[in-house]
Amino acid sequence: MRSEAGYHKGMDTRRLGKTGFEVSVIGFGAWAIGADWGEVDDETSMKALHAAVDAGVTFFDTADAYGDGRSERLIARLRRERDERLVVATKMGRRLPVQSVAGYSPENLESFVARSQTNLETDCLDLVQLHCPPTDLFYHPEVFACLDELVSAGKIANYGVSVERVEEALKALDYPGVATIQIIYNIFRQRPEERLFPAAQIADVGIIARVPLASGLLTGKISADTVFAANDHRNYNRHGEAFDVGETFSGVDIEAGLAAVEKIKEVLPEGETLAGLALRFCCSHPAVSTVIPGAKTPDQVHANASAGDRGKLSEETLARLHEIYWSYIAPSVHNRW
Repeated sequence: MRSEAGYHKGMDTRRLGKTGFEVSVIGFGAWAIGADWGEVDDETSMKALHAAVDAGVTFFDTADAYGDGRSERLIARLRRERDERLVVATKMGRRLPVQSVAGYSPENLESFVARSQTNLETDCLDLVQLHCPPTDLFYHPEVFACLDELVSAGKIANYGVSVERVEEALKALDYPGVATIQIIYNIFRQRPEERLFPAAQIADVGIIARVPLASGLLTGKISADTVFAANDHRNYNRHGEAFDVGETFSGVDIEAGLAAVEKIKEVLPEGETLAGLALRFCCSHPAVSTVIPGAKTPDQVHANASAGDRGKLSEETLARLHEIYWSYIAPSVHNRW
């Protein structure tokens, strides 16, 4: 199956840390096709997934909690319908009724992996990530020893962590089996550049940059009057009611974010879109292996993927974006995550 846009061969690829996988620099974040981003139609989602492969995307990030497995099952269907080698990363742990270190027991980890194997229709998962577990978990080496055992047993090929805070990511680097770290990184969340990215490069740990468009704020399509659906986290998690507020608009107050967006528009290179600029910002750092914007439609996929072959931003543009961050955004977010 091919999308109407045809096959695109220009996507840049990068090595995903210790996994050794070569993956597209623009990946596909599959949260939106599972749940929490308003209404979604499975057939439209499948068209978006196929459009991504047509555009050269080879990395897909999902989780067992996205639609309680819905997102994983859609990606399994994609794999059945395509011949290309696709790397699929899933996440586990957020289906626990209460987040605690005890919830990440060997028995639970094995059951999480088994469920994702069923959903993704595979005997060995490419990459499994702990899904924003409690901070204290990173001080329990027995959890990571269990993950090492799952690798040895051939049930998972690699493992990593998805984190909320830089401090959690830095602690995760203490464990040699950690192959990847997924963290929020975008124009509005630049702190990972300071200590984490250099340390990850030294440790050969791949960085998966999530929320690159700050939940849509960095697309320029959101205004103070935008109304979100009741089942969209941008409606119900504005103040962290359901999960870490940093996952919604990157923790940025929407009015401050909109003011910063107006300043960012002033530095747009000729012919560039705001979303394209935001994605290229993430790709411009050499520590980043892949960036995973979400998408629910082929048009969104095409817009995202088009940033994957245009190279890094100029040093002048990057400097201006750093200035805007420090003036408008850093005071409220920099020391929180």
